[in-house]
Amino acid sequence: MDNTLTTKAKEHFGKIVEEQLKRVEEMKKKQEWVDYAKVKPIKIGILGGDGIGPFIAEEAKKILVFLLKEEIESGKIEIRDIEGLTIENRSEQMKSIPDDILEEIKQCHVTLKGPTTTPRKGDPWPNIESCNVSMRRYLDLFANIRPVRVPKQGIDWMFFRENTEGAYIMGSKGISVTDDLAIDFKVITKQGAERIVRFAFEYAKKNNINKVTIVTKANVIKTSDGLFLDTGYRIAKEYPEIECDDWYIDIMTAKLVDPKRRTQFKVMVLPNLYGDILTDEAAEFQGGVGTAGSANIGRRYAMFEAIHGSAPRMVKEGRAKFADPCSMIKGASLLIDHIGYPERAEKLEMAMDICGNYEKKIVMTGRDTGCTGAEYAEYLMETILDPKLEERWKYFTE
Repeated sequence: MDNTLTTKAKEHFGKIVEEQLKRVEEMKKKQEWVDYAKVKPIKIGILGGDGIGPFIAEEAKKILVFLLKEEIESGKIEIRDIEGLTIENRSEQMKSIPDDILEEIKQCHVTLKGPTTTPRKGDPWPNIESCNVSMRRYLDLFANIRPVRVPKQGIDWMFFRENTEGAYIMGSKGISVTDDLAIDFKVITKQGAERIVRFAFEYAKKNNINKVTIVTKANVIKTSDGLFLDTGYRIAKEYPEIECDDWYIDIMTAKLVDPKRRTQFKVMVLPNLYGDILTDEAAEFQGGVGTAGSANIGRRYAMFEAIHGSAPRMVKEGRAKFADPCSMIKGASLLIDHIGYPERAEKLEMAMDICGNYEKKIVMTGRDTGCTGAEYAEYLMETILDPKLEERWKYFTE
């Protein structure tokens, strides 16, 4: 055995342990949540991203301006465009988020972000880290929240995905010991598990939801997933009015497609990678990832986004204006709710249900056979203005 190789691997692992122990100490420091009722102006940054990102970001921005018009005009809310979070700029600077862009992001309280390209093998770009992973880490956006709702099927799910740990956060820190041996790492901390689990239970309590489900693979990945599961049940004891159960990720993916079982799930909390997989599957029930938005929440910052990719082929083929903006508009709805306007967010959700799932006066196909993103945004805004919006929604969903 080559002792040089094992020494190098031990040193690499040692650095990772030191980094994570330092992160644990940072998490132990108490940081207060932002109270948006006391902030003026609330600064919202718009990040176009790559590919179709700028096109769908423009439509989502229209919806924000439409719904928050009074607050923008009074100076209570300020919307800023942040340029430069592109794969070209990131590659040129060899950074997942260039320093000047990160500083602009930090000047905002919340951001609405379009999809960004993450380089993979065979791409013309250097192998820089995922922009999303970096942003979640830099801003400590520990909670990834993804709702999925299909009223006619009895589906009303809320997923709480841990955002700063697990396999994702360690994905760029693996080591190729030899050409024959590659090792990656996964990390779970007590502090990281506690805060995402508590967030899920607090959401359930606030919304009178009587069940939270913990999803892991603790029967096989006994140490890290075991810590997440044990922490979950420990926190659950503080909420005796809420039922807590747990499922393994493999069978959970099956039960989501089981019509008899899936309506029993309500709030689900799970580590990073499992959350990514399960929420993409769940999004298919309401029309695919193009219909699903995502919230990334921390105590100081929050970022809202579409959950799909940047679709460079659509841009190359001249079809970008036909890209579906619903996922990013869903992110805008989550943003509006987060900063303190839940009634307006609910109106937007109703309009999206009516326009996208039921009435469908115009449809998007991603091509000139359907409407453009701009036409769809207009359809949504017209629907929101209808004084009989709630009646229309109940007609379709009840």
